[in-house]
Parts: sequence; structure tokens; C-alpha cells
Amino acid sequence: MPRAVASWDAGPVVARVRATAGSGGTEEAARVLGAALRADPQDRSARRELVLLLVASGRWEEALPWCDEPRAGAGADTGADTGADTAVGADAGTDDEEWLPEAITVALERRDFPLAEGCALLFARLRWGSSDPAVRSVVPLSVPKLRHDIDQMLHLRHLGVLGAEYDPVVDAYRSVHDRLAADGPGAREPLDTDANRAIAPTYNRLLHVRDTPRVARALSGRWDPATVEEQYVANAPGVVTVDDFLSPEALDELYRFCLESTVWFGNRYDHGRLGSLMQDGFVCPLLTQIAEELRAALPQLIGDRYPLRQIWGFKCGPDVPADVTTHADFAAVNVNFWITPDAANADEHSGGLVVHDVDAPLSWGFDSYNGRQDLIRPFLRSRGARSITIPYRQNRAVIFNSDLFHASDAVRFRPGYENLRINVTMLYGDREEELHHPRLSGPATPGLRPAWRSAALARTRARA
Repeated sequence: MPRAVASWDAGPVVARVRATAGSGGTEEAARVLGAALRADPQDRSARRELVLLLVASGRWEEALPWCDEPRAGAGADTGADTGADTAVGADAGTDDEEWLPEAITVALERRDFPLAEGCALLFARLRWGSSDPAVRSVVPLSVPKLRHDIDQMLHLRHLGVLGAEYDPVVDAYRSVHDRLAADGPGAREPLDTDANRAIAPTYNRLLHVRDTPRVARALSGRWDPATVEEQYVANAPGVVTVDDFLSPEALDELYRFCLESTVWFGNRYDHGRLGSLMQDGFVCPLLTQIAEELRAALPQLIGDRYPLRQIWGFKCGPDVPADVTTHADFAAVNVNFWITPDAANADEHSGGLVVHDVDAPLSWGFDSYNGRQDLIRPFLRSRGARSITIPYRQNRAVIFNSDLFHASDAVRFRPGYENLRINVTMLYGDREEELHHPRLSGPATPGLRPAWRSAALARTRARA
């Protein structure tokens, strides 16, 4: 089929479907899958293949009812004879939270950004779009998260994206926020309590994702990619700063996407930072366009050598201390850029990124190199680590060896929802395959497999 990338073993029906779709017969392929599902409603390979066929055809909304297997077939309309009136039994079980992330990983591995984007949106809808609070109760209430959501709903009310029916919702959020804040700024509690019943239908729900299409050109023409590649390769350990990174149109559109999209579900981070990954809904045609253009613009640095592994965004502010987020990432190359206007920054000399000239040992697992300050700080001292500090600037990118330990500098931004510091990160390749600079922390421990960021990626690599 044109782009579907099922990573499970294909039976004869799925093999026939792929051959049919590959020759351009998408509707015929959907018909074959429908017949297979009528004959065996619990044929997971056929069901997943149908989902990927629809997503690859740009019909991910139609694919939604087919993902959650107990609900599959309920009201699904693919425009073809797919057996939409056939429902799976209640004992069929679900595993969309396992196979859809794997499909995203495989699509990115194969440089199929549209399919990865569609699968990510599908997963986000399944996980965060449900009206059932129990599905979304995995994220506890926190004071910064409640404050952010109140401000974001007010922003969307001002724009007319949310209607007047959200006014009592905002009032309910304020009541919960004030009660929780009385216990301190770090207070947390579960969503599923009687006291939080009023906000349960909307808390951590995917209420709105801003339509943010591709633009004429995402990357600015005001920087020279060849010079960036030369500087990265020639200067160990691999850190390059790029100003005027995005075109003005792309910068404005992406900033609005971050302000308006209710995708900021990750609140496990200290000092009120909120995060969002592709599978949370932090994905849109413009973001994947930026990722595509980076591959083309930097053929030696990224190109076909390093597939895109993840895109994420973070919001923080107004105040975050320095040196509280030192970590390394699981990729070879990190492209980090900032999009909040400079006027929001109360200190033009801070708010940016600190990069150390020491990389994480390959023998360290993800939990160690990504968050264990009790291990990272003594290790940096023992290595005599030096650092470079890149101050915050809107539309400034820092492209660096992702395995280097790095941290956000102190953040001192002005109050206000639109002044929250927003950074976007794109990760390419795998940490042990960084080819441009020798490992500073020595080779991996013999016989020890490097830790992967996700089980899906580990399975993908094991099959390669």
C-alpha cells in the first residue's frame, strides 16, 4: 500500500491488501479488509491494516472507530464495504496504546511524515479525546497545570474558539485551583475525587487542536545550511546556533498552534513546566514540514542518515531556576528552537540553553541520563565539564549533539499566558550512532545494549 507500515506479521489477507493498495486500488483494498473483518471480527492484523490504509489516505477521522477494538465497527464509514455493522465482542481486548505508537515509530523510521502525523493524531484522539474522565485520569491535578488551563481557556474564549458554555467551566477550574494552591505550589491530587467532579469532563481533554497547515516555506532563507553543517562537524563537541531559523509565516503559525492547541498534558516536571509529545497531539502539517525541510537542508548532518524520532514542545515560566533540568536525550542530533516573542523575556541574558561538553555514557539507561541529577552532577564534575550558554532569542535554534548533557538556563519571563516560554525540540537518529564526533565518555560497556527511549523503538530496531 502507498504508505502503510504495519510492523506485525502479515497473513495472506493483509499481503493481498498491500499488493492491491500498492497498485492504486485503495477502495478495493478497503473492501477486502471489510470482508475479512466480517468473516473474523477479531482479526487484529486486518483491523490494523484498515486503520493504516485510511490514515495513509488522509482519512484518519474515519479510522478512529476502528482502533479501539471493543468499539471497532461502531458507526465506522470508510466509503467502502468494510463491514461497518460488525462489532467486536467485549472480550476482544484492546492494544491500540501499544501498536499505534509502534506504527508512529516505524513510519518515522521510513521517513513517512504524513503517516506518522496521522497515527499520532489518531492516538491522541483515542487517549485524550474521550469524554470518559477515567481514560484521562492518569495525569494528576497540579497547580501550574490548572493555572495554564484556565488561562488557555480564557484565551480561546477571547478568540471565539470556545463558546460561552465554557464560562462556568472556567469558574469550576478556578475553584479547584484555589483550593489546591492553598496547600502550596507543588500540591497534587488525583482527578477522580468528588471535589474535582465539576472539571472531570474537560480536564486533560483534547478540546481543540488548531488547524496549522504547511506554508510556502518553513525554514528561513536568512541562514546558510552549508555553513551550519561545516561548523557542527568542524567544532567538537557539536553545537551550532542559528538565528532567524523559521520563516516569519511559519514562526507566527507555530506560535499560535502552541497557544491554542489543548495538548499540554505532561505535568510531571518540576517548577511548573508542561510538555507535549507527538502522540499527545503536538503534531501538525507545519511541524512535519519543518522536520522535512531540515532533512533536505542538512543532508550531511541529518539527511537520510538520521530518521526523525520525536517532536515535542515545552512551556514554562515565569520563573524556573538554573541547572534543575540537566539531562541528555536519546537521539544523535537535537534541534531545539524558541518561539515566544523576546518581549516576554525579562532578562535578555538568560532563558536559553546550557550545553556541557560531556556526553552521556552509552552504558547509562534512559532514566539515568535523562533525569538522575544525583548521578549526572557528580559525573560532570569528575569529567571537568565545561559549558556554553546560549541566551534566549525568539526564532533562535540550537542544533547540537543530543547526547551532550544540557539544561535550560534560568527562566525569568513576564507574567501572562502569551508570555510563557515555549521551546520546540526535534530529535533525529540514535544516541550511539552519532558519527560526527568521537564519544567523549568512552565506548559502551561491552555486551550491554544501549537503553532505548521506548519499547516500540526497541522492537523496531530488534527486527531491523
